[in-house]
Amino acid sequence: MTPNDLIGRLRIAVVIGSVRRPRLADPLAAWLERELAAIDWLDLDLIDLATAALPMHDLLPGGGAASPISGRLADADGFVLLVPEYNHSFPAPLKNAIDWHFTEWAYKPVGFVGYGASGGIRAVEQLRTVFPELRATTVRESVLIPMAWEHLDAAGAFVPPPGTAQALHAMMSELRTWAGALRPLRRTDPAGRRSTDAAGQPLADPAGQPLANPAGRP
Repeated sequence: MTPNDLIGRLRIAVVIGSVRRPRLADPLAAWLERELAAIDWLDLDLIDLATAALPMHDLLPGGGAASPISGRLADADGFVLLVPEYNHSFPAPLKNAIDWHFTEWAYKPVGFVGYGASGGIRAVEQLRTVFPELRATTVRESVLIPMAWEHLDAAGAFVPPPGTAQALHAMMSELRTWAGALRPLRRTDPAGRRSTDAAGQPLADPAGQPLANPAGRP
């Protein structure tokens, strides 16, 4: 038995960062979903930003109002972001989704599956500078898929090049370790206030509102 075996089941949210139609993300997400569904320690939630209908305005510092995906992000123990590289960066809708939420990311690990001409490495490296501000931890291992469009079969399904699946499982093992290590912190919000009681039930402020946003944020 390894320390990871003591962690138990984890809910991992896969966030599809492209909203284009048509998009290369679809066959990549289908492959990713198949690979992760075979991992016995996780419960998978696939979040597609193309259907999330997040506003592009009225965003306040510290996150916006509850969104269609707020609860799903909050319930996750960790994240895998499927990230395309557009013009040496990551897509604007993904940045909007990240910024619209705050405590939903805190004290959780984030892994990346990048794709693009150079495997999405510049998009991934830029995202590594974003998540620490949200008190999230990006794992060292990542999956980079250069020229993914060259790895589609006649039916349009993604056929991973050698080593891709192994890289994914190495990243998921690291994600599991971090998710287990950070689990005790996920019951405390980023301002240091308890947001749940000992049974994991939400605490409320004196006005009866759940403790969700960090104290002192403008």
